[in-house]
Amino acid sequence: MDRTVARRLVSDEGREALDLASVEADPDSLVAATRLRRHIDADLAAAVLDQISLRRRAVAKIGPAAASMLWTRDGLEQATRGDVSRWRADRLKDAGFTHVVDLGCACGADARACLDAGLEVTAVEVDPVTAELARHNLPEAQVMCADATAVFADVPKGANTVVMLDPARRTSRGRTWRLEDVQPPWSFVASVLKSVPAVVKLGPGVDRSQLPDLPVTYVGHRGDLVEATVWSGFADQWPGDRAVLIGPVGIEELPGRCPAPAPGELGPFVAEPHAAAIRAGSLSAIDESLHAVSEGIAYLTADEPVASPWLTWFAVKEVLPLDVKALRSWVRKHHVGTVEIKKRGVEVDPVIWRRKLKPSGPNCVTFICTPTTGSAKALVCDRVRLPCGMIGAGQV
Repeated sequence: MDRTVARRLVSDEGREALDLASVEADPDSLVAATRLRRHIDADLAAAVLDQISLRRRAVAKIGPAAASMLWTRDGLEQATRGDVSRWRADRLKDAGFTHVVDLGCACGADARACLDAGLEVTAVEVDPVTAELARHNLPEAQVMCADATAVFADVPKGANTVVMLDPARRTSRGRTWRLEDVQPPWSFVASVLKSVPAVVKLGPGVDRSQLPDLPVTYVGHRGDLVEATVWSGFADQWPGDRAVLIGPVGIEELPGRCPAPAPGELGPFVAEPHAAAIRAGSLSAIDESLHAVSEGIAYLTADEPVASPWLTWFAVKEVLPLDVKALRSWVRKHHVGTVEIKKRGVEVDPVIWRRKLKPSGPNCVTFICTPTTGSAKALVCDRVRLPCGMIGAGQV
């Protein structure tokens, strides 16, 4: 999309065209494009049909507010999930901030959540096309088209101001976890963290040892680990690292950097912790009765399942040698057609092993391939469905 088309989209002409396109059941179809071109020119028709398609995807990811917003494809792909944006905005408000400076707002998903929480917003976006869309999406905010590194010193920052940064984490090679690849440069981000209260959103795979000595939250949304967030000026709220899980029934938190759970003998049940708890080092904080299946391995074991939103439980039916031939024989004998392979700490490629198992039949199974306190094993498991109200991490 060029800037001329972006300006047309945010005009009265664009709003009328969007209304026409919104009735199309399949905005990506040739039929929809042909029908719309009877009323408007091809460039605008293509743009509004693309917007309707993006809006429908955005509503599923972000929520109802996204239905009236304008998007770029990259902007939507990189946008924070709505539940997470709202959680962050609430944290900023609870901490006593009233003004958010969003340095790199993109299409404005995070800034929109801050506005909806009652915060004042100043947003900065370097790309002129995206800035045009952000002005439409954030009518109550001041939106500047500028390089954040160039204008940061001049942006108004009062006593109740917090800076929000979501550095771009994509290169020509794709997504990156390396701090040296982010934009704006990490040197700038680090200087912001040192100078003002700030919250910086990073990819969940970032190397913790490369981050400053500030609280980091590893944020899970339902079953996924979605981000690592660095907080400067929030010591009263979070004195150290934490795992945060945002789910359909509320928000859970665990302290991070805890001692690893002690290994124990393999019990009849094995739990897979949520990735946010693993990355934060929070496993021993989930329940002190749980043991690791082996030293340094993030599977937990117990005689009975412990109800926790942080855990997905499996019942161990059999314990097999970690050998693909033994597993293939078991699959053939039990007429298994659907195989789930999970692994930690062993040299197993689930894709290759699944192909070698040659599954065929009506039944399903989960193999958990892991070291134990004895030797590496393949655990034959069934997923455990906890009673109503005792939801595990894999059931949200």
